[in-house]
Amino acid sequence: METCTVSMDALVALCKRRGFVFPSSEIYGGLNGFFDYGPLGVELRRNIKDAWWKDMVHRRDDMVGLDSTIIMNPAIWRASGHIDGFTDPLVDCKVSKMRYRADQLFFAPVIVADETIGYIAVIESEKKEAEALAQAETLKRKLAKQGTLAPIQLKEYTEATEAEVPLIPSPATGKPGSLTPARNFNLMFETYVGALKDASSTAYLRPETAQGIFVNFKNVVDTTRVKVPFGIAQIGKAFRNEITPRNFIFRSREFEQMEIEFFIPPGEAVWPKYHREWIDARLNWFESIGIPRSLLVEEVHPKEKLAHYAKACTDITFKFPFGTHELEGIAARGDFDLTQHQTACGKPLEYFDEETKTRFLPHVIEPSVGVDRTFLAVLCAAYYEDEVEGEKRVVLRLSPRIAPIKVGIFPLVKNKPELMEAAVNLYQRFRKRWNVAFDGSGAIGKRYRRMDEAGTPWCITVDYQTLEDGTVTLRNRDTTEQKRIHPDAAYALIEAAIEG
Repeated sequence: METCTVSMDALVALCKRRGFVFPSSEIYGGLNGFFDYGPLGVELRRNIKDAWWKDMVHRRDDMVGLDSTIIMNPAIWRASGHIDGFTDPLVDCKVSKMRYRADQLFFAPVIVADETIGYIAVIESEKKEAEALAQAETLKRKLAKQGTLAPIQLKEYTEATEAEVPLIPSPATGKPGSLTPARNFNLMFETYVGALKDASSTAYLRPETAQGIFVNFKNVVDTTRVKVPFGIAQIGKAFRNEITPRNFIFRSREFEQMEIEFFIPPGEAVWPKYHREWIDARLNWFESIGIPRSLLVEEVHPKEKLAHYAKACTDITFKFPFGTHELEGIAARGDFDLTQHQTACGKPLEYFDEETKTRFLPHVIEPSVGVDRTFLAVLCAAYYEDEVEGEKRVVLRLSPRIAPIKVGIFPLVKNKPELMEAAVNLYQRFRKRWNVAFDGSGAIGKRYRRMDEAGTPWCITVDYQTLEDGTVTLRNRDTTEQKRIHPDAAYALIEAAIEG
């Protein structure tokens, strides 16, 4: 399978240098798990959301939109199971004060010649097996043990017995005895609504956008002409108090979701068809914004790891520089959510089918994708380093559809008023339709490099020939090919590439 060519260090440096992503509250030392999106980042992020909304809502006849509140009645979260069950297993190191997710902490006994000589522990990563083996060999040498080292069998810390917990070393100190047993930690952020700060005013920042759709299901049905099967789409912020936010914006505490609840008739013969259709639709969409199919993998959840209410779940994973991880989950959720809310609120949420004259609670297919993870994936897929005229070039080969800046417009030199006037006029024309950049400073080659690094697909240079015949130089970001073209033809070319 094709892999990304960029390292996370290079990507993070580019994001900071060019204003894609900044650490939140940076001048005050930052706040772990939170990020701000700079001038280029906010444009890329908005373009991703706009492309999703256009394809998933505007270009479908079976979809409507919704924007529900971030803070909702806390009874919603009790009915959905989040208050009691939205947890991750937490482990503390009593010496270093470090915290770990227990399902991301792995341990194994080190066995030499059928004798257990100690334990090793590693944090989840693509290299955890190699790191575990290196630790085991180091322990064997340190204790001067002779004999064959048995294969290392890593297990999650959640599987550690009461007797094993004191023997497992902390990843922070390398010494056993400081790790606590795993305990559940609720990921929801609490807040308070109203003047009093007590149990009666407790509320929560939503940990997902889906529940806002379910509790508005009846409102949407009653106020529109939708008929099952149909979907409700929503883009919005969600918040999770992650134990260990990491891998840049991949796992953060404040993030944005693009989520659909697609309501279908009940029946065991019905849902597999819609589930497959949505998997294919979402794979095609990722390709449409510039993520190659070769970087995407379907990962089917085994039945024993499904939520108790789910009939199936398939993740679309992406080959990030730090490993292959979930980009989008597409779940067949049955009628669990509507059933829970109907029972808890005491109000009927059934759908009445005019054709069959029956009432039923629809089942649901849920495609759910993170804006931030999509943002990171498109940057990883687009990042290249090559050489142009003997000079190293960093280029983001972003799809024109989502590129933050569509066109860079340059006068060849800035000290010729007639060239500046023609370039400004062209800039004013193009900016009415797209986000474009005007740059008149420095050598033309350096201006091209700045645009390449920002992912700008085309540059237009107004030069002396423009004053003679009205043509301009159009440069392609990926090939660096340049050609003479009339501005009208350039406009049409760019429009076709962006609109598809």
